[in-house]
This record gives sequence, C-alpha cells and structure tokens, in this order.
Amino acid sequence: MKTIILPDELDLNTSFSIEVYDYQSTTEISKQQIILNKNTFSFLQEGTKEVFFDNSSYAIDNSQFLLMKSGHCLMTEKLSSQAKYYKSILFFFPNEAVLEFIRKFDLKTPSKNKFYSTYSYHYDTFIQQFVKSILDIAKLSKSTQKHLLKTKFEEIMLYLIEFKGVDFLFSLIANTNDQSQKFIQTIESNRLNKLTIKELSFLSNMSVSTFKREFEKHFKSSPSKWFQDKRLEHSAYLLKNKSKRPSDIFEEVGYENLSNFIQAFKTKFGMTPKQYQSK
Repeated sequence: MKTIILPDELDLNTSFSIEVYDYQSTTEISKQQIILNKNTFSFLQEGTKEVFFDNSSYAIDNSQFLLMKSGHCLMTEKLSSQAKYYKSILFFFPNEAVLEFIRKFDLKTPSKNKFYSTYSYHYDTFIQQFVKSILDIAKLSKSTQKHLLKTKFEEIMLYLIEFKGVDFLFSLIANTNDQSQKFIQTIESNRLNKLTIKELSFLSNMSVSTFKREFEKHFKSSPSKWFQDKRLEHSAYLLKNKSKRPSDIFEEVGYENLSNFIQAFKTKFGMTPKQYQSK
C-alpha cells in the first residue's frame, strides 16, 4: 500500500505555512497509511472517518471533527449513505505556528503530562461558521488569504482553549524523547484494535523486523500471542461484566468464527466462555 504524505501530495499551489483544502472523494479507503507533515484539523462534512495513531484512535461521523498531530496514522474514510461521497475540510498548520501562538498569549504548560496525538470534538454553531469562513477565504487573493488564515488559526485555538483548556495545544508540540516509552504506549493503546503487525509497525515508524525485535524485548512475547491474550482477557471482561454472549463478541475480539474463539478461550482459561460466565 502506498503511503500518502499530507499536505505535500495535495495540489494546494501555495507556500503558506497555514493551508486549507476542500477534500472530496467518491472512493472509500481502509486503514490507509498517512504521514501528516503538519498538524491538521479535519472538519468532516459528509461520510464517516476512523483514525489510529500511536496513542489514540477515534471513529467519527459528520457531527464531529478531529484535531490530529503531525506524524504517522492509519485512516479509514467511508462515503455518506445519503450523499454517496466523502467530504472533509482540512486545515493544516505547522508546529512553528503553535509555538508562536503559545508565546504570543503567554500560555503555561499544564501540569498534566498525558498528551494524545488526536482529539475529537463535536460541532457547535461557532465551529460551523468557522469552517464556512475558511472556505470563503480560499476565494480571496493569495496575499489576503495568507494574513487571514493566520488570524483564523488564532481564532480557532482561542475558542477551543476557552472550553477545552490547553492540554490539546501542548499535545501538538509534545515530543517523547523516551522512544521505549513511546513504543510501549503505542502497543498498549492499540491492544484491542484489530491492526496488523505491518500497520502497527507503521504507527511505530519501524520496519516489521525491527518492530518484532522491539516487541519481544519489551513484552517478552511474540506480538501474535500477546495480542491474543489481551483480547481474550477483554472477552472475559465482556462476558462477566457486560453479560454479553460469546456469539456477540467473537468478531469484536478478533476471531473469524465462534468455534475458534471458544477453543482459544478454553485453552487460556480452562473452560468455555459459557462456563466462565456462569461460574
């Protein structure tokens, strides 16, 4: 699968640091490998979107929008059932703009040090008007666009800070120097997501062979066995605490059929899912 680099591969025809792109497609994509060279707002208009990052993942419809940190991610886009196409307004901005904004408004680093690579928010009237305004700006002269987009960047950031605090802002520039910690966090965050070794390697910015070596070094297990154990443990939780039937959850925890799930469950726990549920 070809890796797509954004916004580089879009025909933007600008040298602006802050850019807007009206993206529309009639083709669905599934877990497309994406490298974001800039931080990105994805203002979803039509269809649904799912993203996987190193430490967070979201599935949204067009009542929501995403803020995504620059870096590696997997992206799924599905067409709207009514409009039969996918549409998202993309708003790109670099870390330099974030740092300049933090300095300008003298914002302090939050004491909380748990940062994420993506955030999901619901639209309100203000955000809807904001999206319309950045599309209108794209119709103006290049010089006017450049100045107004910088102002619009400050506008959306100030508005989100008012209601969400500054954690999301500092997440964009957070750089985990401890690569081992970052690797472990990527694995733990995606333990229940049905991602392949190749997809997890991409999120970790590693080759498959390096990923496997790192995995066994940190987790003392092969990836396939470790993920199977985690998903079976999750299935036990669903059976016991959510009163779900085995037939309801086998696909959710990564099995193609019920009999394979029952056999794997019995091997790990020494009893069938039904026996475990009733004990």
